[in-house]
Amino acid sequence: MNMNNLAHRYIVVEGPIGVGKTHLVQRLADTFSGMAMFEQPEHNPFLEKFYLYPKQSALPTQLSFLMQRVKLSKALQQDDLFNDLQIADFMVEKDRLFAQITLDDDELALYNMVYDNLTMQHRIPDLVIYLQASLPVLKSRVSQRGIHYEQRIEDAYLQRLADGYADFFHHYDASPLLIVNAEKIDLVNSEADYQNLVDQISALQSGRHYYNPLAIKEKK
Repeated sequence: MNMNNLAHRYIVVEGPIGVGKTHLVQRLADTFSGMAMFEQPEHNPFLEKFYLYPKQSALPTQLSFLMQRVKLSKALQQDDLFNDLQIADFMVEKDRLFAQITLDDDELALYNMVYDNLTMQHRIPDLVIYLQASLPVLKSRVSQRGIHYEQRIEDAYLQRLADGYADFFHHYDASPLLIVNAEKIDLVNSEADYQNLVDQISALQSGRHYYNPLAIKEKK
């Protein structure tokens, strides 16, 4: 399928840990002949320490992620000169979501000063796809992908993260938004599930939209 079928040139796939962002980005890039851009959490030297000692390591972990996301965002802006379609598994704006969950008040104040200075100019997505799933599904998918330090993620933290994403996108209006109930769909192994989602993405032009495959299946 050619990228000319899409009205959007910069797409972001977002959602909590384990929901399936990275795989969907790669499939969409392959489908629409676009360029995929991925976060690189394995390059954050503080992340494993954060899961062991969250209080002591939260600020350096978050600042390291912020620097990485801003750097990748600038690369997207530069590559925009040469690529017709870019698809990323992160957006800079969500960085503050993590900071609000993990940092105390003094740390958050410092973080916000750094954030405001680094993000004065960054590219706004043409479309954001927000994947949602329940805590049991997120836990199962995190376990299946087998990243050793992620196995230390506490249920309470993962739930706060999922709730934070829900609140963030409840108020988000900077881009067209497609909210996807990813609870019962298999975008890895089911070609039908993936193609149904592609059809939704291809038809979307503007505004806020909800895609609940489970409700559609129950009507049939």
